[in-house]
Amino acid sequence: MIAKTKSCALSGIDGVIVTIEADCCQGLPSVDIVGLPDASVKESKERVRSAINNSDFIFPQRRVVVNLAPAYIRKEGSVFDLPITLAIMAASAQIDSRFTEDYIFIGELALDGSLRGVNGVLPMVLEAYKNGITKAIVPYANAAEAAVVDGIEVYGATTLSQAVHHLTGEIPIQPTKIDINGAFSAPQSICGDYADVKGQDAAKRCLTIACASGLNVLMVGAPGAGKTMLAQRLPTIMPDLTFEEALEVTKIYSIAGKLPQKTSLITTRPFRNPHHTVSAVAITGGGTNPKPGEICLAHKGVLFLDEFPEFRKDTIDAMRQPLEDRAFTVARANGVVTFPSDVMLVASMNPCKCGYYGDTSRECKCSAGEIQRYMSKISGPMLDRIDMHIQVPSVKYSDLSTQKKTASSAEMKRSVMAARAVQAERYKNEKYSTNAGLDSKGLEKYCKLDGQSQKLLTDVFEKLGLSARGYTRILKVARTIADVDGSADIKANHIAEAVQYRSLDKKFWFK
Repeated sequence: MIAKTKSCALSGIDGVIVTIEADCCQGLPSVDIVGLPDASVKESKERVRSAINNSDFIFPQRRVVVNLAPAYIRKEGSVFDLPITLAIMAASAQIDSRFTEDYIFIGELALDGSLRGVNGVLPMVLEAYKNGITKAIVPYANAAEAAVVDGIEVYGATTLSQAVHHLTGEIPIQPTKIDINGAFSAPQSICGDYADVKGQDAAKRCLTIACASGLNVLMVGAPGAGKTMLAQRLPTIMPDLTFEEALEVTKIYSIAGKLPQKTSLITTRPFRNPHHTVSAVAITGGGTNPKPGEICLAHKGVLFLDEFPEFRKDTIDAMRQPLEDRAFTVARANGVVTFPSDVMLVASMNPCKCGYYGDTSRECKCSAGEIQRYMSKISGPMLDRIDMHIQVPSVKYSDLSTQKKTASSAEMKRSVMAARAVQAERYKNEKYSTNAGLDSKGLEKYCKLDGQSQKLLTDVFEKLGLSARGYTRILKVARTIADVDGSADIKANHIAEAVQYRSLDKKFWFK
């Protein structure tokens, strides 16, 4: 007898529906699993056998063949334990196969029959919903995460017996419900306030403009100037996640196994701060079986790279294409997957090895050659992809000791949200929603310059020797500055300020 159940595999951050076919036929007792399974799927036959026997059911003493279709997709992980088990039980007439028709099954089985949580449940249940499946049985540990998907009933089971008794109607499981609005209104973790940062008004202005459009920023300054403190507070001024963005971020963290316990939905923008020893693959994602990297985990949030020149050169250059395209495609022999990378890159660095080149408070001890070698670790093409460069000077004692209040996170966020609202209205009929996403047609349409602004930009282009990318970056920054200032048109002072954020490469790199 042949029985079928449904489950789901992963491809990148999306799910792929898998049909599990089980056939109990005449022959010597054995279990064969086909359909391009990896080692962990092949090993599931031993977990399934013990789970069935220890749950007071009967493992069939016949030849059992399990097929995972479609066969061209590689099946990985232990998520198929539960659907394989139920397919075998249906094929051996221990449960009616009609009971499983409307369900997707996900979960790893322990030898005693208990269900363990697995990674990637959210994208799997989302794919099930898209394919018209109306019910899901998942491990109890993943039930809240799966229940985020509206339109599908999610049942969290703790054991195989509980799942079977629910299917037969003997002891129904109550569907899991969560309050989406409650998840968004829950208190957020506090990572500081910009009111605590003394004396860095120019840097705060730069970061406000950057957050207003999701622009990339490079901060250059002496040790102790406050670069890390400034970066760590960025989540306090960034716009709140929409439900669609939160769903996309949660999918990524679910697949990577980084979704915090008892968390159904990530409602705060990610802030990733990898150490400079990280490899290129760990940054971009990949591997034999591709998994999301740091630039994907920072999707819709901030990727902060402290001590930027200390990162390996191949690691830095590997980010060039993902930053430009806001997506990273990994091609392997067993398939091609794409990971999203819509991030705001924020990098910080010292101006030289000792850290005090150009600082007025301490003397730099590095030679010209040492300074040039240190700065050249950041390639020109990578530097060209960073929209705004700012020098963060050492803080003076008078700034630290003053009782004068500086701009708080709440005030800065209001400016950011006002600028975002203007952009949302302007681009409501476009494929992008912020100035950072402007393409060539968008720049021509929405970044028109008056005569004075045009002349200023022409002079700057020739004097600084800007690339075409540098030119477009200045226009995007100027458009954002105008939005922050509440101006409908780009004026000469907006162009002048945008140019200032592109001048450090001439001071520290290309003299």
